[in-house]
Amino acid sequence: MRTGGKGTGGKGPGAGRGGRPPAAGAPKGRRPSHDARRSARASERSGPEREEAEVRTTRNPAPRAAGPRKPAAPRKAPVTNAPTRAEIKAETAQVLATGVQQLVVSADEHEMRIDRFLESRFPQLSFSHIQRIVRKGELRVNGKRADSKDRLEEGQTVRIPPLKLEVAAERPRSAKADEDTIGFLRSITLYEDDDVMVLNKPAGLAVQGGSGTTRHVDRMLEALTDKSGQKPRLVHRLDKDTAGCLVIAKSRFAAATLAKTFRSRSARKVYWALVAGVPRVRQGRISTYLAREEAYDGDQRMAVAKHGEDGAMHAVTYYAVVETAAQKLAWLSLKPVTGRTHQLRAHTTHIGHPIVGDPKYFNIQNWELPGGIQNKLHLLARRIVLPHPRGKGTIDVSAPLPPHMRQSWNLLGFEDERYDPIVDAPDA
Repeated sequence: MRTGGKGTGGKGPGAGRGGRPPAAGAPKGRRPSHDARRSARASERSGPEREEAEVRTTRNPAPRAAGPRKPAAPRKAPVTNAPTRAEIKAETAQVLATGVQQLVVSADEHEMRIDRFLESRFPQLSFSHIQRIVRKGELRVNGKRADSKDRLEEGQTVRIPPLKLEVAAERPRSAKADEDTIGFLRSITLYEDDDVMVLNKPAGLAVQGGSGTTRHVDRMLEALTDKSGQKPRLVHRLDKDTAGCLVIAKSRFAAATLAKTFRSRSARKVYWALVAGVPRVRQGRISTYLAREEAYDGDQRMAVAKHGEDGAMHAVTYYAVVETAAQKLAWLSLKPVTGRTHQLRAHTTHIGHPIVGDPKYFNIQNWELPGGIQNKLHLLARRIVLPHPRGKGTIDVSAPLPPHMRQSWNLLGFEDERYDPIVDAPDA
């Protein structure tokens, strides 16, 4: 029902232009003055804004003295605190145990490996735990079983099963321990810039955690977490007993770019090994299919398989004999084209020349270790060559012989400065 008469616009009694009520104390029937309208608008401001204005007025009640004006202090950029690893753990712990989750892959997670996706979303899941749920088929991508090395695509749905986790008390990080860890990592750094680190991983140091493994490179990298919560990332792996070049990405961009580099086989890798016996063919190509097998002792090994067998993957390695010792030992330079688990160790065993000190694959009966040579795996990730993730040329890094291999090289009279014939081997 209309209550306003002519000239009111039907907006109610006493409504002014635009529907604003007249200012307090304004005479009825007259339009409020400019000052009254301005006072009324000021009174409509929100409480916080009005309080802030009052605070500013109170702080500077006296007029400013004449004189040169002081330059204004630069405004500080707002600080954004990214969640820490501990906060992410606390947030996801209850969710993991309560029920099935359906996670959608974001644009930033496009082409990320499934195991890295789970590590990022659920830091409390150990590497072995991730491998177990994937192996059992409990994790599904768009309703299908997936392997931990499969790559995700933006928009895919990842099903996470309910998981029973042992809640461990979160121990405060020790500043002294972090300082020692950072010092150790610096001592084994062969190359570093804003995006990439190349470490000289010692033999015997695991790259990732597993059953009973608490000291590993991935955990050590937490000490290098920056203020935004970004932790350096692994982009490839070495076996625990293999020494040498290990590439680390210091940013998410570098990690994504380097992952594509390794996946496209654009990274050239050279390994050195000491093997039993001397190959009859001095330079050659080893091409087989490899599949995981369960050993009698419950350990897992890779074995040569036939094309089409369950889990069989093609593996290619080029090798060259650099030097020999009395036809009993040979220094091989190895260039893997593919990057399968235990590829070099399985391939050298396949051609009848297993790597000295290999606890999994050395299978020569009644073979005696030459005196003075330590019974440790004689395998070194000698050199890595790859394009810089930001197009800044090429990263080319070489690692020195680890102590036990240096001892063997000195004993056998091998000179590690000599020309490496594997350099001319094809890259495919």
